[in-house]
Amino acid sequence: MLEQKIINEALNKFAKRVIQQSRSNLTRKGKNVSKSLYESLSYDVETGKNSFSLSISMEEYGQYQDQGVKGAVSSAKAPNSPFRFGSGTGRKGGLTNGILNWVKAKRFQFRNKQTGRFYTYEQTAALITRSVFMTGIKPSLFFTRPFENEFAKLPDELVEAFGLELEELLKFSNK
Repeated sequence: MLEQKIINEALNKFAKRVIQQSRSNLTRKGKNVSKSLYESLSYDVETGKNSFSLSISMEEYGQYQDQGVKGAVSSAKAPNSPFRFGSGTGRKGGLTNGILNWVKAKRFQFRNKQTGRFYTYEQTAALITRSVFMTGIKPSLFFTRPFENEFAKLPDELVEAFGLELEELLKFSNK
């Protein structure tokens, strides 16, 4: 069995790299407006004699940004996503409030074609919310790609010693 110290170092290195690359992806892809998701990325490593625990946490909506969300009408943007708008399982008003805050932070407003006047932030947010609800959110994989890349770099002894399989680990970690 591997030494506890080696396991601890490998897992800490793994988690730090995943979080650093995830944060870089958020910034590069323009998904870091409020910085709340960026700052919420954290990890915790615990190693025991015959076991280990690694948890990486983030704001709830980080999963939706990472894996995408199927729309209520179309799933073309995120066909493989486990999430769907209109399923009745999500928090009421979360999308509307999130988009309104985003519109205000970006100081973004649509313009009325007939009058040339700008819509209010609330009107602009309502139009965007309706579109996002109907068509969904495209997956950004800001977290999944770094996780998979760093998992492939884990020492073979560690992977074999604990019988880790990436697919099972990802399924378990998304719960």
